[in-house]
Amino acid sequence: MELDFNLLMNDVVRQARQEIETAGYAQLTTPEEVEEVFQQEGTTLVMVNSVCGCAGGIARPAAMHAVHHDKRPDRLVTVFAGQDKAATETARSYFVDYPPSSPSFALLKDGKVLTMVERHEIEGHDPISVVEKLQGYFDQYCEEV
Repeated sequence: MELDFNLLMNDVVRQARQEIETAGYAQLTTPEEVEEVFQQEGTTLVMVNSVCGCAGGIARPAAMHAVHHDKRPDRLVTVFAGQDKAATETARSYFVDYPPSSPSFALLKDGKVLTMVERHEIEGHDPISVVEKLQGYFDQYCEEV
């Protein structure tokens, strides 16, 4: 029996989207949605999602658990690299001085990037170390909830 690769990938993408939405992140699928959110005042955590193993095994679990903290960003959003290409490209245009990387996290304030957790800080690490890194940035840049 031959598997339909496109059908399998659609299922993987659907599951990856559902996981991050369940964690409380709003999906930004168009450049206009990205612009609207990024122009708001306050802090925004952007998770650049992907279908790679380190996204599913490390980044998404870290995204889910990091937000259970005394301080956290005003908004949680996600763009999906390789799927919502124009939205991802628009988001990355804000990540000045950081090369494209997925999965990754960007913390912005008033539309300006404060810091990022890039793929090389995710891949090969455990979810807890990524959670701790994100929460350290939340302590530094975000308000108590």
